[in-house]
Amino acid sequence: MAGDAQMADITAERTKEPELKRVMGPWLLLLFVVGDILGSSIYALTGKVANEVGGAVWVPFVVSFLVALVTAMSYLELVTKYPHAAGAALYTHKAFGIQFFTFMVAFAVMCSGITSASTASRAFGANFSAAFDLDLSPGTAITLIALAFMVVVALVNLRGISEGVKLNVLLTCIELTGLLIVIGIGCWALGAGTGDFSRITEFETGDRTAIGGVIAATTLAFYAMVGFEDSVNMAEECKQPSRIFPKVLLAGLGITAFIYVLVSISAVALVPIAQLGQGDTPLLQVVKAGAPAFPTHVFAYISMIAVANTALINMLMASRLLYGMAKQRVLPPQLARVHARRRTPYIAVLFTTLLALGLIAFVAEVPELGGTTALLLLAVFTVVNVAVLVLRRDPVAHDHFRTPTALPVIGALTCGFLVTPWTDRNPQQYVIAGVLLAIGVLLWGVNYLVIRFTHAEPAAATPPAE
Repeated sequence: MAGDAQMADITAERTKEPELKRVMGPWLLLLFVVGDILGSSIYALTGKVANEVGGAVWVPFVVSFLVALVTAMSYLELVTKYPHAAGAALYTHKAFGIQFFTFMVAFAVMCSGITSASTASRAFGANFSAAFDLDLSPGTAITLIALAFMVVVALVNLRGISEGVKLNVLLTCIELTGLLIVIGIGCWALGAGTGDFSRITEFETGDRTAIGGVIAATTLAFYAMVGFEDSVNMAEECKQPSRIFPKVLLAGLGITAFIYVLVSISAVALVPIAQLGQGDTPLLQVVKAGAPAFPTHVFAYISMIAVANTALINMLMASRLLYGMAKQRVLPPQLARVHARRRTPYIAVLFTTLLALGLIAFVAEVPELGGTTALLLLAVFTVVNVAVLVLRRDPVAHDHFRTPTALPVIGALTCGFLVTPWTDRNPQQYVIAGVLLAIGVLLWGVNYLVIRFTHAEPAAATPPAE
């Protein structure tokens, strides 16, 4: 197959380059996984999930964990079998060898980063507005602050930033501190008898059945569990990835799921559902209700740091992935231009920033951006679960993790189902995802015409390892 020959050529070229330094052992990898999953989702979407299911808000988080766990098992087989960066795009190319399909999977991952960063930016705006008591219309204030924040993220991205392990540990500790504060306040309320913990078994799903409400809420809550996909791109920088990845990734998922359940229980016990679902700062409401003497401005600052980190990491990922696809000539080559002095992909940064600004300006609700992120990644996860079965016919020389065959089948069916309209997903999420992917098809078409006009040969659509 031509795609396989191209991939072989690229692999041969890479062998001439120095390998990435393997600096991450199991503990540092665990911190990376936990920090990557935590992010802004729980800070921004807890109330919106509660709107869908009522007081039993912890149930969708548990269901999301189980769906993510099944898919994570597929990722574990693939990352230990092919311990290289590039994640879903690499697995798609190896399994199917269709350049356009590989490109669309990679572009969907990139778009999920942009929608995730846009979600984080709106959450940042909400926390900033609450922290400084801005005397503006709430919607206007949040949008303006989110837009300004995204511009700052772009400037940092253009200047160049090295996300070292130490910085990741620091930011993870700050994010985790905010969630532990909420859990601590919940435990205090339980001991003092001030919270209404009977709410955690109540389902308030409107016209839906309880199962229908849980499914609808899961399509939002799943956004809280998707960060584990990024960790596979650290494979080339881990010591003995085939040995340590399974235990570390599963431990990271388990820890974050446990934290999410405790946070969601504390939230609904201390704040009425109707109130919790209003606005974009649900956990700030929990702190105010459960510990009025606590300096809520401090918690707002913690929340801002958590969501700022999410936005920055996702925009870095999105711009570099776009740059990587352009560098391999599957997108217009202008997107691969690098600033002569800063050595950053400035055209790719500007392009992804414009997409994010458009989403922030024209999509007013955090749930639709977070839901779109989950929608895009659920589609990618469906492909990955199928790919693991296809690649069973591609043996490798070294030992690797092997998931039970039933799990990828279950993963493909569950992820595929959660993508469908049968989950009562807001149609706006399909519109947003469709527009973003249509932009990708347009870029692909432009690049195809450029290649045909110049008689150049496209390279394989797998993003380069960094």
